[in-house]
Amino acid sequence: MSTDKAKPEAAKAMDISIMGRDLKVACPVGEEAQLSAAVDLLNQKMQEIKDAGKVVSFDRIAMIAALNIAHDLLKVKSGKNSLDSGDVKRKINSMGKLIDQTIAEQDKLF
Repeated sequence: MSTDKAKPEAAKAMDISIMGRDLKVACPVGEEAQLSAAVDLLNQKMQEIKDAGKVVSFDRIAMIAALNIAHDLLKVKSGKNSLDSGDVKRKINSMGKLIDQTIAEQDKLF
């Protein structure tokens, strides 16, 4: 019998670290390398923001990094950049999930 719904992708738990904060996230099987690349990119962007010294809050650093990466994606979509937009989209989606999880964990502390 055929259904219109797509079969959900299998996922596995992966341990990652964002600026020294350890997280366990779900990752579609076969996309582990992309998640690792996304983590590396996010850590790099966040470290650049932190090193600039103007922002100190982890949450703010994460949001500014996400905004910068989203801006890069929009440049790709408009043809002003040569990055592969599919890879960037996957990275942004992964990072968005990580940011949401991190913020949720922070909310539990207060």
